[in-house]
Amino acid sequence: MLKKMLLVSTILLAWTTGPARAAGPSDAVYPYLGIDWGGEVFVGAALPFGMVKVGPDMETFDGFHIGSGYAGTGRVLGFSHLHLSGASGKYGNILVAPVTGEVIPADIKSVRVDEVAKVGYYAATLTRYQTRVELTATPRVGLHRYTFLTGGDAHITVNLAAILNKGPGSESQKFLGAELKVISPTAIEGVGRYTGGWNEGGEYQVYFHMEVDHVPARVRTWAGGPPSPDATATVDGDQPIGASFDFNAQPGEVVQVKVGLSFVSAAQAHRTVEKEAPGWDFDAIRAQATAAWDRALSPIAVTGGSDDQRRQLYTALYHTMLMPSDRTGENPSWTSTEPYYDDYYTLWDTFRTSGPLLTLIAPERQRDLVRSLVDIYRHEGYLPDGRSGNDTGRTQGGSNAEVVIADAYVKGLTGIDYKTAYAGMRKDAEVPPQDPRKWGRGGLMEYNAKGYLSLANERSGSRTVEYAYDDFAIATLACGLGRREEAKLYAQRSGNWSNLWDPALVKEGVKGFLRPRNPDGSWAEPNTLKRGTWPDFFYEGDEWTYSLYAPHDVARLVALSGGKAGFLRRLDTLFLKRHFDMSNEPGFLLPLYYNWIGRPDRTADMTVYALEREFLGTHGGIPGNDDSGAMSSWLIFQMLGFFPVAGQDVYLISTPSFPEADLDLGEGKHFRVIAHNLDAERFNRYVQSATLNGQPLETNWFRHGQIKDGGVLELVMGPEPTRWGTGTPPPSLSDTTADRPMLCVPASQP
Repeated sequence: MLKKMLLVSTILLAWTTGPARAAGPSDAVYPYLGIDWGGEVFVGAALPFGMVKVGPDMETFDGFHIGSGYAGTGRVLGFSHLHLSGASGKYGNILVAPVTGEVIPADIKSVRVDEVAKVGYYAATLTRYQTRVELTATPRVGLHRYTFLTGGDAHITVNLAAILNKGPGSESQKFLGAELKVISPTAIEGVGRYTGGWNEGGEYQVYFHMEVDHVPARVRTWAGGPPSPDATATVDGDQPIGASFDFNAQPGEVVQVKVGLSFVSAAQAHRTVEKEAPGWDFDAIRAQATAAWDRALSPIAVTGGSDDQRRQLYTALYHTMLMPSDRTGENPSWTSTEPYYDDYYTLWDTFRTSGPLLTLIAPERQRDLVRSLVDIYRHEGYLPDGRSGNDTGRTQGGSNAEVVIADAYVKGLTGIDYKTAYAGMRKDAEVPPQDPRKWGRGGLMEYNAKGYLSLANERSGSRTVEYAYDDFAIATLACGLGRREEAKLYAQRSGNWSNLWDPALVKEGVKGFLRPRNPDGSWAEPNTLKRGTWPDFFYEGDEWTYSLYAPHDVARLVALSGGKAGFLRRLDTLFLKRHFDMSNEPGFLLPLYYNWIGRPDRTADMTVYALEREFLGTHGGIPGNDDSGAMSSWLIFQMLGFFPVAGQDVYLISTPSFPEADLDLGEGKHFRVIAHNLDAERFNRYVQSATLNGQPLETNWFRHGQIKDGGVLELVMGPEPTRWGTGTPPPSLSDTTADRPMLCVPASQP
């Protein structure tokens, strides 16, 4: 017994410490941040934007399978290789699990203890099987190291029928069938076929090549029945299928496993294993994964702040870089020399913050993401909003790829075919799609004819305002490409949001809200849902949020709300009466709207309030689904002290969380934000004065062009508001002048 205890203690020490290395930014990442209360973040091993995300799939103690894979409590069902982060309802493919004793494919599950989660690494002990699990990854290979603590009858199993969110529902996944074969005493390969998920996607096929590091006593397969010695297995339809490598393990024996994936062929999965993980040095692969994360996280360096704040910042950056998935060379639908990314889940969530963040600190990555969107348009005929499993869908609101492309253009990203991108944007705005849940804009003919969507179309309120802003994005690129008449047309359409504005609608002393219209143009009953869904007037938001969705013309919102005093009353009511919903993306910009009425002090109050109430460095630290890092990237900008207006070249100043932050913009360029007198309690939250690149900055905003080559934003903070930032507001379309251009042509309001 003492010998066994010493063995386990020695192994646990090695697992916990890992390879020796100098400290890096990845050490501040806390992968458990956001696992509870709906954050749905991925826990497991992956690389930045990696295709493989290998981690545990779990069920609750009462047998409910977790739709996103991981949960803080429950039983582990195995370790699959494809996951989302901040979302659920897709993947969970190629499930590998160690087993001791008899293999019963329908009953593989265990409680886990002594869990460790770090960037590029996961470990836990499965108590039922007395097996220590370790996982790491390359971009397209999952590596497993299993230590059988007690020895005896031991197995490494793979289950091709397992998927997340399995069921008959419209948003559920379905298993269609699979085949596998034993190709050597230590290797098997095959393919599984799946369909469905939240995006209602079509069939996707996952090919795999799996190897173990030494010869087992035997290899068995199963297909609709118990394990057998057959070297091949095939099922059509939803039936069990899998395989088992069987060992007579000694106590403490280690078995290593490599699983390479491909969406093209098993042969390509095999080649990927040979290329990315040619040997069996698990620790070296883990070290490479950690180094990759250190490089990816290094463009943001902060000084000061608390350990908890650094944990939040770097974990948020980590979460932002888990998706989309780089599948260049793994596109089963067409061959292209362009980058290919999947798991845009979805642009509706990420266009506001994640894209602008990558444009600053990873411009080559964002360039490739935009190129992949444009290439999808070339081959499918529409720009995507959501895409997963190599299939586009669903479109929740507007055609927001337009904003992503415009944002890249106004911030000078090069290497993008903007002419083709513009053609895709115009098609969204002019050609009704056959399936509006999948592509383009639903209700487009009515929108273009009337300037709004009526209740004849679902989500008519939220889609009207999103279409209007998407039209502004089209006008922006049209202007830049010299298409002046088209720029004028789409600039005019960008005012369509106001066609649903009812100036007579008053609530809680606030005047003017968006209101549904009947197909004949008459007003319908006001919408009172707190958070609508697919068939409702507003999608995942309410009238308080969507009535303010005009990021390109906040000045007009101010005017329609009764001027600065009326707008102040409106914003204060929104926040103080708890109408603001931090857990969903449509309201991301609202705490900054005070800047347009010369009240940056209120921006400071509301952003600090959101940071302290909604974001924590704990298991429940994200206010809702992280949505592919959308929530996390919102947090990053707010902690840095400035915030993007997506699709425009404008940043709004708020309140930093760190005395100094350095952003590496690439090519030796750095942008620094220095906050003097910042205190840990955030009492000194108000900007007293500012300079940008050594020159006095009187506005509460600045342009991307002022920092694109690097620079320094220096803020003097204090405990009370001053006159700083109360003068010239950020630009709006309706107050365009020659010295404050929004577009290169004047735009009249409809």
